[in-house]
Amino acid sequence: MDTIRLGRTELQVTRLGFGALPIQRISLAEAERILRRAVDAGVNFIDTARAYTDSEEKIGSALGDQRHKIILATKGRAIDAKALEDSLHTSLKNLRTDYVDIFQFHNPNTVPVPDDGSGVYEAALAAKKAGKIRFLGLTAHSVDNAFQAARSGFYDTVQFPFSLLSSGRDLEVPGVCSENDIGFIAMKAVGGGLIRNIPAAFAFIRHYENVVPIWGIQRMEELEEFLALEAAPPTWDEALQRAAAIEREELGQSFCRGCGYCLPCPADIDIPFVARVMLMLRRAPASSSLLPEHKAKIDQAFSCLHCGACKPRCPYHLDTPELVRKNAEGYREYLKNLPA
Repeated sequence: MDTIRLGRTELQVTRLGFGALPIQRISLAEAERILRRAVDAGVNFIDTARAYTDSEEKIGSALGDQRHKIILATKGRAIDAKALEDSLHTSLKNLRTDYVDIFQFHNPNTVPVPDDGSGVYEAALAAKKAGKIRFLGLTAHSVDNAFQAARSGFYDTVQFPFSLLSSGRDLEVPGVCSENDIGFIAMKAVGGGLIRNIPAAFAFIRHYENVVPIWGIQRMEELEEFLALEAAPPTWDEALQRAAAIEREELGQSFCRGCGYCLPCPADIDIPFVARVMLMLRRAPASSSLLPEHKAKIDQAFSCLHCGACKPRCPYHLDTPELVRKNAEGYREYLKNLPA
């Protein structure tokens, strides 16, 4: 399997990375089956986070005895040194290891640096000196934070949303990372699950020499599709570029990526689901969004308090209350028009 040098870390990671956020949605047995299949097929780079409920525990259970085969990246949210120490301690316990290859600050509002008063960067350095962390990274949904981290000299990797939907300054992030010898990890490589043309998504990423995608996987058939693409990588040719243009035209820029930073909602609304439901209905089999529990989520959306708490949290500056309203109303109208 193809590997790539992850910037100045010198880690040789597989260009097919495993994004472990989705495995929190499946059973332990199924997560173990998928993870072991991935590692048996040669995948060596696995990315998770303390915030992904039981994702770390499932990785530890599945791969604790195969630690020598994998490069582990996790993330932690910390506002002070004690919080970072506690988060890292829990991650190591869950992952059944005594170190992580990459510890990433998880989408902080500002980029932690030495002497910023929080103590979190110094705490990470102390953990690194103690052998609990090999390299330091940062994940960001803000392009300005991604640029700052890449140019600061304080980080070894940067993780940022990057896909065939990317435009403007977002497209400059791989180059800035390359110029500074920083490993670049691409999240949201299929637009939070909304990109339908997976070969086009794969080929777009692959034509960047320094980009390592972490494909979010929760079903075996998804893993097998990526393994097949890895075995015979599609070329970023005119046909796939036209397909990518169609994806961009249909989705535009005002779509919810499903990152969940708008949560929690005081009215208990599943904002990412509701904000995406009409796109999901148009771009996926309708049955996947017509389950009873999904209809209940739509009903809950009409309990919006109009507090506006979600809007400033969106890293993509979307009008989340308006997206929720339009999608909830659209879903109800969709149901009315279904054949009896």
